[in-house]
Amino acid sequence: MDKKIIEQIKQQYDMATQRIDKTDVEFWYARDLMRLLGYERWENFDKAISRAMESCETSGITVSDHFREVTKMITTGKRAQRPIKDYMLTRYACYLIAQNGDPKKDEIAFAQSYFAVQTRKQELIEERIAYIERTEACGKLRESEKRLSQNIYERGVSDEGFGRIRSKGDEALFGGYTTQDMKNRLGVKDNRPLADFLPTLTIAAKNLAAEMTNYNVEEKDLQGEGSITIEHVQNNSSVREMLGQRGIKPENLPASEDIKKLERRVKTQEKKLAVQAGKLTDSKESE
Repeated sequence: MDKKIIEQIKQQYDMATQRIDKTDVEFWYARDLMRLLGYERWENFDKAISRAMESCETSGITVSDHFREVTKMITTGKRAQRPIKDYMLTRYACYLIAQNGDPKKDEIAFAQSYFAVQTRKQELIEERIAYIERTEACGKLRESEKRLSQNIYERGVSDEGFGRIRSKGDEALFGGYTTQDMKNRLGVKDNRPLADFLPTLTIAAKNLAAEMTNYNVEEKDLQGEGSITIEHVQNNSSVREMLGQRGIKPENLPASEDIKKLERRVKTQEKKLAVQAGKLTDSKESE
């Protein structure tokens, strides 16, 4: 996500922030958050809130500390006043709601990051969004390679053959460097997957090549290790050529932080989030 877009969205979230009097506890009204998360109908967003409340309860955290139903008065087109349902939501509650959304949507990925970061400094939000994007890319690569492994197995190729095909593909993508060569260049231990240390762009490139191979193996009904190897090498070479046209050489991109280490840091942040967010007071709030 572009840094300027992140800054623009961040300003909208900051403007929607409320604070309980004489405390440091921040909260957001659900109807304000609904718009920011891209929901159009209150009925759908109310369901998302209910799912988040269930997640909160399952985690052993008191729901009323973070979710409070309130009543707001609005003016109708005929100037009449009528009450509507709303919620006060702590940062932790907002995070749980975002966790129930689709991280492929920019609004959801941003919200997950914004509410997870205690200080909400833009660079920390950007870092966490990058983690979400990288995790998403890794998930897609795992799925495409799982499908490729199944396709290859159904066409008479062993697990060892799949390993050789994948290695030949890496060699084509990385300009002659094998998977082991790339591990050595990036300082990756032998027992760790190379993808855990690759930047998002390279992971996406590997996934594109694997998806192309899957498509042609199925469409052309390619059989045997030899023909599938040729197909996979050609696809990785094509992806490399496309990157090269934009001045990018995958083998020269620096390693990214170990994704397992990132996952541990994110989980630690999440465990602290409920406490850091504070609790809603027992007083009734309405507008």
